[in-house]
Formats: sequence, structure tokens, C-alpha cells
Amino acid sequence: MDKEAKTDFEIHPLLKSRWSPRAFEDRPVETEKLQRMLEASRWAPSASNIQPWIFFIGLKGDPAYNKIFETLVEFNQLWAVNAPVLILSCGKITTGDNETPNGIWQYDVGQSVAYMTLQAMEDELYVHQMTGFDALKAAELFSLHEDIRAVSVVAVGSLGDPAMLHPRMQKSELAERERKGMDTFVFSEKYGTASDIVEI
Repeated sequence: MDKEAKTDFEIHPLLKSRWSPRAFEDRPVETEKLQRMLEASRWAPSASNIQPWIFFIGLKGDPAYNKIFETLVEFNQLWAVNAPVLILSCGKITTGDNETPNGIWQYDVGQSVAYMTLQAMEDELYVHQMTGFDALKAAELFSLHEDIRAVSVVAVGSLGDPAMLHPRMQKSELAERERKGMDTFVFSEKYGTASDIVEI
């Protein structure tokens, strides 16, 4: 399925082709591909190199997968049931001394997942990140310490056939990708005044 972004300026092919499907083939992901995804996440930047990210990996049919799936809201369960891998992303909210709050831990966890996502695309896998899950239930099921918070769930797998989805999801699966114009968020001297650099 061709969902390549129609960009105003040329960007890396992986970035152009990255999107978040809900239709996944129900087949396992090779261990070495998962290892590369996690290695990529390991090398993401973080404030003071604290590396606050923590991941729980669920492979379809194993206890971790079932726990992660159990935390998903009903809408996400409808499609994620076919994903061969579910990853619970979490973050440590304090610094190394376990006392000082780390004010940007979520930012760094997000960067780590972004690195993971691009490595997945390099290996012809797709990723769908979601926050439609019960973080408190995840904390209970995975015995998270008080200074660790669940952030998102990541579905990983090979691209599937949109026809496998519930009819109400097929429309968005097939729709052309859209983004706001850069003039709506790239400014120079004051908020709302677009920078000349984004003029086409």
C-alpha cells in the first residue's frame, strides 16, 4: 500500500514511508529485527544521558503480550489482536539518585521510541504507537516501582491487508496521509508569524 508522504521538501525515504497502520499480518517478527529495534532505542539521545526508558516486550501468545493486551482500550483491542508484538514503553521519572525528579523523562522516552520506529521501518516492519491503554493497570500487572510510569503501547509487525479490519477502521487505513503546513508551526520573531525559511 503506497502511503508515502507528499512532502514540500525532500526528506529521508524512511521518514516519507513511515505511517501507523492498524492492519498487521499475523506472523512472528524475527528476533534479530526486534534486537535491532531495541538497540536503536538504546542509542537515542537523553538529557544528561540518563536514558530513562524501560520496555516490556510481548510476543503473541506469551504472558507479557497478554498482560499488555489486557490494558488496551476496547477500540485498540479490535485491531491490535493481530499484531505479533506489543511493547509497553515506560520511563523512570527520577534521576540516578532516585530522589531528584527528571522533568523531561517523557520527552526522552518518546525519542527512544522514535529511534525504535525508524529502525523498524529499515527492516520493513511497521509500528503503531498508542496511548489508549490503562497505565495504572499496566503498573499493577508489571509490578512497576513508584518512580516508573507507563507511557504508551507500541504494536509492531508486517503490514497486513486493510480488509481484515473492522469497516470503521478501513477508511482511515486507506486514506492519504496529511500534515499541517509548516507555516502553522514554524515561526521567527513572534508566535503566528511564519518563518521565511518554510516558504515554498
